[in-house]
Amino acid sequence: MKWWRDLLPVLRPFVAAQPRALLWGIVLAALTVLTGMALLGLAGWFITATALAGLSAGTALAFDVFAPSAGIRFLAIARTASRYGERLVTHDATFGVLAALRVRLFRGWAQPEAAHALLARPSRLLFRLTADIDALESIYLRLVAPAFAALGAALLAGVVLGFMHVGLGIAMALWLVGSGWGLALWIARRARRPAVLRGHAIEALRARAIDLVAGQADLVMAGRIDAQREALAVADARLAKAELELNRLDTAAGFGYGACGTLSLVAVLLAVGWLVSEGTIGAPAAALALLVALTAVEPFAAMRRGALDAGRTWLATKRLGPRMGDVAASPASVNASMPADLNVQELRAGHAGSLANVFDGLSFHMAAGERVALIGPSGAGKSTLLSIITGEMAPRAGTVTCPPACLLVQRTELFQDSLRDNLKLADPSADDARLWSVLDAAGVSGEVSRMASGLATALGEGGLGLSGGQGRRLALARLFLRNTPLWVLDEPTEALDTATAHDVLRRLAEHAAGRSLLIATHLRREAALADRLVCLRDGRIVADLRRGMEAFDAALQTLRPD
Repeated sequence: MKWWRDLLPVLRPFVAAQPRALLWGIVLAALTVLTGMALLGLAGWFITATALAGLSAGTALAFDVFAPSAGIRFLAIARTASRYGERLVTHDATFGVLAALRVRLFRGWAQPEAAHALLARPSRLLFRLTADIDALESIYLRLVAPAFAALGAALLAGVVLGFMHVGLGIAMALWLVGSGWGLALWIARRARRPAVLRGHAIEALRARAIDLVAGQADLVMAGRIDAQREALAVADARLAKAELELNRLDTAAGFGYGACGTLSLVAVLLAVGWLVSEGTIGAPAAALALLVALTAVEPFAAMRRGALDAGRTWLATKRLGPRMGDVAASPASVNASMPADLNVQELRAGHAGSLANVFDGLSFHMAAGERVALIGPSGAGKSTLLSIITGEMAPRAGTVTCPPACLLVQRTELFQDSLRDNLKLADPSADDARLWSVLDAAGVSGEVSRMASGLATALGEGGLGLSGGQGRRLALARLFLRNTPLWVLDEPTEALDTATAHDVLRRLAEHAAGRSLLIATHLRREAALADRLVCLRDGRIVADLRRGMEAFDAALQTLRPD
């Protein structure tokens, strides 16, 4: 079944995250239902038996009120405790599982090219992290746990009624399971289409609202603002239509479970009436049977919400499943274990969605400790090669063997967090002394020390609050925290003023001692760090020049000056 294949990649890590807690949650959910049924049934029996015992003085004096009273008190306390424990355990386990799935999802996105595809549509990325992950909670909280609790209720009802009449007990248990689970399956099948449409409509509504707010100036200039508003209204209308269909189905489901409960109660009432008339059971037992039958349907009705959400959950598993499973081995490999040299052999690679190869058999070697600059015109393949070496892009064929590397690019990625935590992304174990040391090495410690909160200074989104030069130096400090043998630099001083750029490059050169440097650049000042120039053109190496060669200096002069 296709839906089961879609569910498995998510279900395996879901269960593996906290199996013991999930199992205890199911046990406590079932215990809560069973103690509730037993409490109501025993209370009904006790009230009826007490009333009958009070009809004469002899039976009243002989009737034991203490044991049933103690049982009722015990069941009331047990139900309260199990309810609290069930809520605590099931929700804690669910939140823990969802957190683990988010980590697994991030790891899936860390595979080559996965993140690039999602970042092309940021609203989709946000939707996967929030709504899609949250939708998975229905698997356990609203389907699995209620289904097992309802099964326990059916078995208890069958056992209680079975003591009165075996056939009645078996029929009741089978009826409850068949009607309760069957109705849930019918609801899930009927709700799948509108739930999927609702999920797509919400995502479209969010995406178009974001586009309208973020790009309203461009839309006005292009004369497309009215069209965007109309698209937003269409998405909203689709959402309203899907929700209306789900609401109608919810009403029908409520009626269905209500009808099942009524039929169960009427059938049991007729059956126990016949048993009382035959003298098989007494009135207290009849009251017990009726109250057990009355409460046995409620756990099945609790599955209604999960059945309505099943379509949304299935859509989420279909979206997330490909990034939750084990990562398949690619025909080409990037090995970043512990080799000293960087070695590229017969590399073939191209951009996603394009059949053309940027590289078609490229081979390249870089010894440990070398400083190499990749130069060449735009489109030659410099950044693509760096992306493959650092694992951001998957090759189509060939092998890339390299030591662990750290990448520094033109754009400084800073987050809305403290300056300390932005630095500790590179080394979570670094203490404040280490952070001040790398800030000093990057030439920005003085500016940070003059900030009112120092390392605790809160940065805005994208590092708001820092100048471009400060942000680049902060990225440089983060690079210094990474103890990797290879530093990969993609035009690290682009858009910096000349003085700042030369200072950054000087500090880079000082702290790169003993490391390999691979730089992709158009700038003479950056290529001057290298002892070897590798010239790329149309995805091929057309020259490999070393310092001291006349051609090395000539190639350096062709690059863009300050």
